[in-house]
Amino acid sequence: MNNEELQQLVNRVSLESFHKPFLHQAYFNARLRSTGGRYLLHSHHIEINPKAFEQYGVSEVEGIVRHELCHYHLHLEGKGYQHRDKDFRELLKKVDAPRFCSTLQTSTTMRKRQRSSYTYTCVKCQQLYIRKIRVNVKKYCCGKCAGPLKLMK
Repeated sequence: MNNEELQQLVNRVSLESFHKPFLHQAYFNARLRSTGGRYLLHSHHIEINPKAFEQYGVSEVEGIVRHELCHYHLHLEGKGYQHRDKDFRELLKKVDAPRFCSTLQTSTTMRKRQRSSYTYTCVKCQQLYIRKIRVNVKKYCCGKCAGPLKLMK
């Protein structure tokens, strides 16, 4: 799928699900990492993560498009377009749009970075702490009971 096909898909979904035209641009943005897509408030364009199409296909992209079109149409109407707003949640249910997209696979460099995390446990209460950066256990203590921390292997 290319940007032209994506634009046609967004136009079609907007007319079928919302009965309103989509008057701006929709395109793929490969720089998106953890999100399936985003609606840009100032330009009113919609960006879609191409990894969502590669990993899950057209049905997943349609769901993401419906979600972003909820933001789009509510914002243009001056209603609550943010995730926490009642208008947004009601419109999501009405058009059967997902609240979140499926989890996207991260690149190998991201997985390597995630593997090199440090796990600390409190000696007193066994509270676990997972950190990406090493912590000085002599300087810091447990936030729950103020007990000493110990680095797990």
